[in-house]
Amino acid sequence: MSEPLNDRDLHDHDRGLNHDLQVMEALASRRRALRWFAGAGTVALASACNSGSASSGGTVSTTATPTPTPSATATPTPTPTPTPTTSVSQCVADPTETNGPYPADGTNTSSGATSNVLTSSGVVRSDIRSSFVGSSTTTVAGVAVTLTLTLVDVNSSCAPLAGYAVYIWHCDAIGRYSLYDVPAESWLRGVGVTDANGQVTFTTIFPGCYPGRWPHIHFEVFSSLATATGGRYASLISQLAMPAAACSAVYSGASATYSTSTSNFSRVTIASDGVFGDNSSAQIAQQTPTMTGSVSAGYTAVATIGLAR
Repeated sequence: MSEPLNDRDLHDHDRGLNHDLQVMEALASRRRALRWFAGAGTVALASACNSGSASSGGTVSTTATPTPTPSATATPTPTPTPTPTTSVSQCVADPTETNGPYPADGTNTSSGATSNVLTSSGVVRSDIRSSFVGSSTTTVAGVAVTLTLTLVDVNSSCAPLAGYAVYIWHCDAIGRYSLYDVPAESWLRGVGVTDANGQVTFTTIFPGCYPGRWPHIHFEVFSSLATATGGRYASLISQLAMPAAACSAVYSGASATYSTSTSNFSRVTIASDGVFGDNSSAQIAQQTPTMTGSVSAGYTAVATIGLAR
């Protein structure tokens, strides 16, 4: 005999609409509860992961991971370019040399009369290629040379000497001296005054070579133009020795003008010269101008004159 059925044994749909609504509400409540627990678990998990950074009030502090700063690439330091050094010549005093037999500075005679071009009008000039005494204005032939002399005081670290007067003279292309060998002419003689840099420039010709002498230019230095009235007042009397290479180039390249110079030059040396032969190598270097140029274009010559005051 079967036992009687109780309420739990009845099918749900046999209990009516009211029962169904209660069941549906219960299911909805259970789903809400499940969602709440799921959310709470997620928060708890996040809190646990960030517990090291949470404040006492429960607020989670998030610290941003810093972006690595790229290390600076060192810029290579360029190797300094060495500054070219300028070779400075030794401060050498020019030796005293003879003024020779043709100075026309009042210290000797020519044709029985004292010859002193230093007292003549027009002697102060930069271009000395033409005659200026008397009626002649003849211009002498030869390869052009622009000669710049720098006067320095060897007892004052080679400081430039301004306001000094320089008298230069030399022979022509075939070895003749004006006022002596050619009495009516006064070419290749002149006086200049040094500027603030101690420099004075002359325009002349390359001197020829005559027997027994190395090609040269005579000069006398005076402390002022006012004292340049006679050779006996000169602070220095000396000579310039022309460079051997320039001598060879000029005498061969302008042989028609320097007709006798090539053969004369072949028979003389600095060592055998009666004036330069006993000088030291430093003195010869000091007395030899530095020259650039050519026979056709002319030459530029520079020399330093050292005075021991």
